[in-house]
Amino acid sequence: MKAMILAAGYGERLWPLTADRTKPALPVLGKPLVGYVAEYLASFGITEILVNLHHHPDSVRRALGDGSQFGVQLEYIHEPVILGTSGALDNARVWLESDTFIVVNGKLITDLDLKAAIAEHRRREALATLVLRRNEKFERFSFVEVDDGLVSRFAGMPARDTWKSAAPPLMFTGIHIIEPRIFEYVPRGVFSDSVIDVYPQAMARGERIVGHTAEGMWHELSTLQRYLDISLALMRPRQMDVYRGANSSIDKQAEVREAILWDHVTVGPGARVCRSILGDGVTIKAGESIEGSVVVRAELVAGRSKPAKAMRGEVKGENFVVSLSQ
Repeated sequence: MKAMILAAGYGERLWPLTADRTKPALPVLGKPLVGYVAEYLASFGITEILVNLHHHPDSVRRALGDGSQFGVQLEYIHEPVILGTSGALDNARVWLESDTFIVVNGKLITDLDLKAAIAEHRRREALATLVLRRNEKFERFSFVEVDDGLVSRFAGMPARDTWKSAAPPLMFTGIHIIEPRIFEYVPRGVFSDSVIDVYPQAMARGERIVGHTAEGMWHELSTLQRYLDISLALMRPRQMDVYRGANSSIDKQAEVREAILWDHVTVGPGARVCRSILGDGVTIKAGESIEGSVVVRAELVAGRSKPAKAMRGEVKGENFVVSLSQ
């Protein structure tokens, strides 16, 4: 069985960390985010993987290489323009159309049981199976209605104060198991979204779209705050409070806690860094204080416009600082 990792997105909400790389290429505790997805698939014996590319494609190629370090064999396919989740499948249909295949969003860290989902997919003879999970915290993810194990509707964002059911809503995890017959519903050569343009059309024609509810660890790193919070959560079992990338240094007189330091970061004497992310090559000078912020080198964003979905930042000396409290 083959798999496709979706890695073409811009990652606007993760800017400025994505100013020089795409979202799946972001390092998470020293490993590229998309590397976690590759290892996840490999743990279920799925090693033939295609990765779609668009924004800063070389950053993904550098992060993954040929895939051998993650136990997989990788191929890449370029999208001249962003094609969406099912448009990406159309672009790769020659590679995918011979057998059942897996599609996984490239911004996930998870251990959800894919083997169980595949078994249910086969038992229910589904056109597609979407791996779902319970949205216990009512986070900002659209919910999925399921009737007798089949997806009946894709809905909006659930509000806790108006939610009528005793059970929390179900949300889509970004993991699909799909039969090649899906290409009967995927439009050719245009942008299309699986949840908006493809699955509802298939359901209207009587196709079985299964909703498989799974339990386990699942993290989606789509915003700066989620990147920080999830990184810190992953560090706790290791009894780590600060992550230091390669060749990063913290002066003995500095105070650094709950922080992520990428490579070649320097924190000077008397400096204070708390609940923050410091990008490659950042220097925090003596006595400087950084709290609840994302910091990259100012030269990285010089002359570039802020993406529409990005948070505001300001230049402070040699650094560009985005406050997470805005």
